[in-house]
Amino acid sequence: MKKILNWSLLFAVAFLFVSCFNSKDKSDEKVTIDVFQFKVEFKDKFTEIAKEYMKEHENVVINVTTVGGGDDYGAALKTKFSSGNEPAIFNVGGPQDVSDYMDKLEDLTSTELAKLALPKTLDGVSVNGKVFGLPFNQEGYGFVYNKVIFEKAGINAQEITTYEKLVEAVKILDMKKAELGLKSVFALPAKETWVTGLHLSNVFLSPEFEGDIKGTFEAKNVEFKYANQFKDILDLQNKYSAQPTVSLDYSQQVEKLFSTGKVAMIQQGNWILGSVEQIDPELAKNIGFLPIPVAGVAEGKLPVGVPMYWAVNKNKDDAVKKAAIDFLTYVYTSDKGKEYVLNEFKFIPAYNGFDESKISDPLAKDIYRYSKEGNTISWIFMGYPSGWGMNVLGAEIQRYLSNEATWDDIIKSAKESWEQDR
Repeated sequence: MKKILNWSLLFAVAFLFVSCFNSKDKSDEKVTIDVFQFKVEFKDKFTEIAKEYMKEHENVVINVTTVGGGDDYGAALKTKFSSGNEPAIFNVGGPQDVSDYMDKLEDLTSTELAKLALPKTLDGVSVNGKVFGLPFNQEGYGFVYNKVIFEKAGINAQEITTYEKLVEAVKILDMKKAELGLKSVFALPAKETWVTGLHLSNVFLSPEFEGDIKGTFEAKNVEFKYANQFKDILDLQNKYSAQPTVSLDYSQQVEKLFSTGKVAMIQQGNWILGSVEQIDPELAKNIGFLPIPVAGVAEGKLPVGVPMYWAVNKNKDDAVKKAAIDFLTYVYTSDKGKEYVLNEFKFIPAYNGFDESKISDPLAKDIYRYSKEGNTISWIFMGYPSGWGMNVLGAEIQRYLSNEATWDDIIKSAKESWEQDR
């Protein structure tokens, strides 16, 4: 009997030892988070903060892949999922993406970041009271202008609040091109259909949909109420731009022309700051925003919104999903993460808990000022039918600028495509 008890005791001890070992082994198991994201401008700094996180979480490996800029992130993401190599963290842009990827999206409603998100920043990724994405940041765009050139030309940028004032300033800059050392007033990158078909179109379609991204997503048709104003701004940029605009890309626009002082202003957003800083740090301190006016409708307003959202793949293992959410939380709530968000990413935060006084760059300050004053136009382009902005409208605009179609033709084609998709 005693022998039996001894063997039983030995077995129990051995069982506990093995159990404890297995438990420890499981807790120390490596967790790999594959991130597939679109923002080219901050990929290096984002990789750095991922490394900082890994230093503090030795069992987590984070792999960051970036596709964006001139490449179509949406198409690349679809390819990624169809290949079976699904990322744990990826980006969605709004209602259409949420609808397209609903079977892949983890419910993030109860996360700390969802609770910290600023008002209205979750509107584009909320369905029936549930949250399926977490905002990157807030961004704004318009005409980024060179303050030094404007001053030399005798132009007070603060007075350019209407379409007429903008045209007047453009003509002055064009007249003084030689003495200002300009190749042209603008650099319109019509090769980049996201610039024309998404961002520029948003300025004129947002007032039509009253700034409602969900209303845009549910709309069965688009009227182009402000098509004439749209055409005027596009024509103005094209007329006074470096040519040919249909082959002008983002790199040429930002790096080769604007950052070298060869053009006075470009249609872009605050995300260009890093590129400008690398080429001319002094110029980066002396740039600002001018609104893109919708004549008689929305003048003196800056388009401000959430560019993209972080999504977590609900089909991943629980350990991966937990680590993915924890990493994103670290980025926006830890002291190290906040430092990166404000000073390295140059983000305008979409979350509570940040010291707004630490927003450092001039473009971000302009966006914050316009937002604080309520002089903004909402981003609704992520409510467009899937692919419509870039692949339809942006491509049609290229046809127009190449004199292959009239403005009426391309508007008619874009309207028909919207209706067919809806």
